[in-house]
Amino acid sequence: MSQSTDDTLMNGAESLVKTLLESGLDTCFTNPGTSEMHFVAALDHVPGMRSILVLQEGVATGAADGYFRMARKPACTLLHLGPGLANGLSNLHNAKKAGSGIVNIVGEHAVSHIELDAPLTSDIEGIARPVSHWVHTSMSASDVGADAAKAVQAANLAPGQVATLMLPSDTAWNTGGKVAEPLAPQPRPPFDATALDDAVAALSGPDSLLLLGGAALTEDMLEIAGRISAKTGCKLLCEWANARLERGAGRVVINRVPYPIDQALEVLKPFKRIVLIGARAPIGFFAYPDKPAILTAEGTQIIDLCRTSQDIAGALNAVCDNVGAAETPPAGIAPNAVPDKPTGPLEPGGIADVLARSIPRDAIVVDEAITTGRSFFPATAGAPRHTWLNNCGGSIGYGMPVAIGAAVACPERKVLALVGDGSAMYTIQSLWTMARENLDVTIVIFANRVYKILRGELTNVGVSNAGPKAIDMLSLDQPTLRFVEMAKSMGVDATQVTDCAALELALETGLATKGPYLIEAVM
Repeated sequence: MSQSTDDTLMNGAESLVKTLLESGLDTCFTNPGTSEMHFVAALDHVPGMRSILVLQEGVATGAADGYFRMARKPACTLLHLGPGLANGLSNLHNAKKAGSGIVNIVGEHAVSHIELDAPLTSDIEGIARPVSHWVHTSMSASDVGADAAKAVQAANLAPGQVATLMLPSDTAWNTGGKVAEPLAPQPRPPFDATALDDAVAALSGPDSLLLLGGAALTEDMLEIAGRISAKTGCKLLCEWANARLERGAGRVVINRVPYPIDQALEVLKPFKRIVLIGARAPIGFFAYPDKPAILTAEGTQIIDLCRTSQDIAGALNAVCDNVGAAETPPAGIAPNAVPDKPTGPLEPGGIADVLARSIPRDAIVVDEAITTGRSFFPATAGAPRHTWLNNCGGSIGYGMPVAIGAAVACPERKVLALVGDGSAMYTIQSLWTMARENLDVTIVIFANRVYKILRGELTNVGVSNAGPKAIDMLSLDQPTLRFVEMAKSMGVDATQVTDCAALELALETGLATKGPYLIEAVM
């Protein structure tokens, strides 16, 4: 069935694109196949949708995650049947944990074809459910528009949800499509007002902690938290992994609960009372022999005042008013601190100082530096104001796709992606899309040529006698990965550095370059 600009002959695919645009979605990260061709064709007939081609579905889903974090509205992905969706699952897992709103459009066989059990037939809804909050299959062309509007509404439910809509190919090519009106987003539910008095009473002195996450990490909300801290003497911390954190000189400094169990236990040990706003009670990333999974001291009072999906601004303002801190200057404002220029070979402390000296004002830092990056946070607290994005789901291969989405959402801002070499190989195809779209991303790949975090995890789980086979499984040097060559083959200019001085010069070049630039930092 051919496409038509006559609304009386509109097919389902055209109604889908028009409904998405009416609902505020104007960006689609795509990796289509045969069953999605009518959606692809509709993009020619319906102006307004920016379609960005990626070479692997995990890049599409990660890019949609990064886009939501910075644009504060969903993008959509276009994926091919169950296997295509499955390729994108790991970054949908990360997006779900980050509270990112995404609308996945997944092609499906025509309804009459499914019963034939063709090679690509699969249980797409079953694949989608573990990484989606909302799952639905359109059953006719006349349903597609209304279903799309519902998907967008679901994706916008605070803090953001993954909505997956399956579109059988006959519902895309059949006429009878209808454009649906946008559905109003649901408001955030209120915080737990019954816990407010306990929260206010708990925040008193240095043995009390206000633990923040989610929307509490915007500049305005951190300023309110700083007022509460100054008035009550409570300490401030945030979760280890945060979808978006505003930081840098002139903003309230907030440190993270450490990732390593022993460090986290030591940091949290002094606190007898913890109030949660947009955060969960601290737990370990993994279980380890003879170590606790709950990181707070025994007997700690934990008050869950406001969950990530609830009215975080209302909760912080209520606490601020009730402790009498509305006029109190906020504590913990970061000074403009520039460390001395580091020299010598690349090591985490020196790299952190280079970053503190190099991060430009209003940069977006996408952090997937894994082990190397653990020392970056304290050193960069006084860098020019910037936004920091963490991997909230722990599935690696998140950094470069999220950088794509952030750069598309904020073309006026420089994106700096900090990525481990093992992580980079999961979604190395991202470089091609960065070059194709001329995205303003500087990528630093820390090439220690091992899965260094897993070397440490061997010890953490009690393996003290790892032999050559175990070590070989965690090594990336047989053969050596050549990131400069890979980058150039995909249209991205690149250089290799081996010391701190060269890294700083390379960052200066990359950040001055309009478009993507890759630095391979060999450690």
